[in-house]
Amino acid sequence: MDLTTLASQALLWLSPLCLVVAGAGCLYGLAAAVFVTRYGARRSPGFPPGQERPAVTVLKPLCGLEPNLYENLETVLRQDYAGEVQVVFGVQNAGDPAIGVVRALCDAYPQARIDLVIDARQHGSNRKVSNLINMAEKIAHPMIVLADSDMVVAPDYLDRIVSELARPGVSGVTCLYHGVPAFQGAMGQLSALAIDVQFLPNVVMGLSLGLARPCFGSTVAFTRENLEAVGGFRRFRNDLADDYAIGAALRSLGGRVVIPSFTIGHTCVDTELPGLWRHELRWNRTIRTVDPAGYAGSVVTHAFPLALIAAILPGAGTIALAVAASALACRIVLCRQVERAFGLPPHAYWLLPIRDILSFMNFSFAFLSGSVTWKGHDYHVVADGTLIPDADLGRDAGAPTA
Repeated sequence: MDLTTLASQALLWLSPLCLVVAGAGCLYGLAAAVFVTRYGARRSPGFPPGQERPAVTVLKPLCGLEPNLYENLETVLRQDYAGEVQVVFGVQNAGDPAIGVVRALCDAYPQARIDLVIDARQHGSNRKVSNLINMAEKIAHPMIVLADSDMVVAPDYLDRIVSELARPGVSGVTCLYHGVPAFQGAMGQLSALAIDVQFLPNVVMGLSLGLARPCFGSTVAFTRENLEAVGGFRRFRNDLADDYAIGAALRSLGGRVVIPSFTIGHTCVDTELPGLWRHELRWNRTIRTVDPAGYAGSVVTHAFPLALIAAILPGAGTIALAVAASALACRIVLCRQVERAFGLPPHAYWLLPIRDILSFMNFSFAFLSGSVTWKGHDYHVVADGTLIPDADLGRDAGAPTA
């Protein structure tokens, strides 16, 4: 049997295989809609009436002047929390424009306890964690809430997070998030859809079935005692998925990492396709590094593109188009349930087919390389999730051997 015949037979088998996986993806989408509805209906008891709130330190590592940075950081300073709150901002470059934003916040909120750490020391390949190591010297309170700079939170955010952290048997708290476009236009909507219709329901599905144990940079809350017990931030100085690694370390202490049933906003700042592509590629490669089997299995969530592939292959017939239409319908149902469960504004549903095709391309491309771009720096990710700067790789490659 020659290669041409083998290729023809492979194509005949590929079409029905794509259709089977796409059909399973339709069922997955409907199941995810059910689980999202149930998850969003859960309610946390919060603090008992009259209970004193413990003092909290909020850590906000910064790097550069992101869109809406002032507004995002301001949401942390406008909390309805009946306890002491310290906010520590950190940068590694004395010329970082984020410093001006922090100064403006200090002027606007003179009653708030705000500390700014400017420290260029680098402790590992993960620059964010190096920033946190430098900031940790300023931590003043027993409860610590670490959150990325691009998060938008409601006034009850700290109260809800810390009430979960104060429960018995809890080692840490992390938080689901939804997309908030920083700019008007299709690119911001596409970025938000990737979070709201793919990431968010997939996480809820994994949690509901006991298949996922995530921890997100949107929020990681823990006690100072537990941070010291796991070896401090220095333990994570070379990890790409530092948030996931922190969550795993907190669980190793014997407690649970709780994920409440509300979401906070993640600012989607990409205005051009190349930036969006690089951003999502880093996400995908991080997930692939942390959970390779789960990442490969998530191909089932790409029902619409798989049905389109089946449609252009020989022997598919009109059934492939029917499956593609069903996949889009299931996607819209899932999107609407996410909006209802977490109180999100309606999305631009006409972008869903574009979003799904782009996501499938990025999902596939993430298998081809372990390189990522992060905050303007290029890295290679090795099998255990460790970050190696590309400059170091080049230096090693060019070094003479003994």
